[in-house]
Amino acid sequence: MTARPLIIRLRNWVGDVILGVPSLQLLEAHGYAPTLVGKGWAPALLAGQGWPVHVRPGPLGERVRQLRELRRSAVAIDQAFDRRENAVVFPTSFSGALEMRLAGLKAVGYAQEARGFLLKRSEPITYGGHALTSYWELACRFLSIDAPPPERIALKTRPADQAEADARLEAAGVRPGFVVICPFAGGQFEKQDKTWPAFAAFTQALLQTGRDVVACPGPGEDTIITGEHPGVKLLAGVKLGVYGGLLRRASLVVSNDTGPAHLAAAVGAPVLSVLGPTKPEQWAPWGPDVTIARCWPEWPTVNAVMALAEDRLTR
Repeated sequence: MTARPLIIRLRNWVGDVILGVPSLQLLEAHGYAPTLVGKGWAPALLAGQGWPVHVRPGPLGERVRQLRELRRSAVAIDQAFDRRENAVVFPTSFSGALEMRLAGLKAVGYAQEARGFLLKRSEPITYGGHALTSYWELACRFLSIDAPPPERIALKTRPADQAEADARLEAAGVRPGFVVICPFAGGQFEKQDKTWPAFAAFTQALLQTGRDVVACPGPGEDTIITGEHPGVKLLAGVKLGVYGGLLRRASLVVSNDTGPAHLAAAVGAPVLSVLGPTKPEQWAPWGPDVTIARCWPEWPTVNAVMALAEDRLTR
């Protein structure tokens, strides 16, 4: 039986998209063929899964035209496409539902921003739980099933991306047992900074252990490493698919609340997540190999995080 096409609008942040991967895997396991629409970085991030990912245009008219074209392609594969619920909207914005409606799609999404009339079916959202479970529950409601979320995300990496990651590590002379640091954090949480103030001091303590410490800064973040984290091996310009392969090889990933922490957990790397205002019950990286360092309203000390890091590295 041919898998049924399903058009899915992804969220706009790396971490959210990663936390939505189990729901996409669930839909695929139940006979659907996800066709995804998301940000420009989404194709590289999800390349290992084999799902087609289309980059969402900027203007509303172009977004609607894109969805209409995807709808036409889906109808060519499945003549019943237009007679059933045929799209899922993970974002809770009004515009996300509007685009689907204008494109003639019958979308399922959460009942937010008074957009229920634009959706074929709107579902009440459950507040306070982990973000991954909210995406998972939406997929379950689309399928009319009840199932527990998986223990791991198990994000796949393309063999070519893994090979490039290994080649980058070898070219930089990075030895096995290395640690990746992510001292970056985009945005704020409830108007408070998510960046651990003592990260630079922690990095110097970590270098004293003799292990190689690696960082893969995003655009405009190189100077944070060169200026605040001397001694770290900087691998710049690493695409997200390759980054996943690189993180998979790490003995430990130490990170602020940021997308790479979710990526590391998703590919199975041990993660030490240093959190400040971020609520771990909602936004911690997902997986059994995640350790949380948090004592809010204070930040963890360098000694406390080093103790956790040494424990993870000696297991």
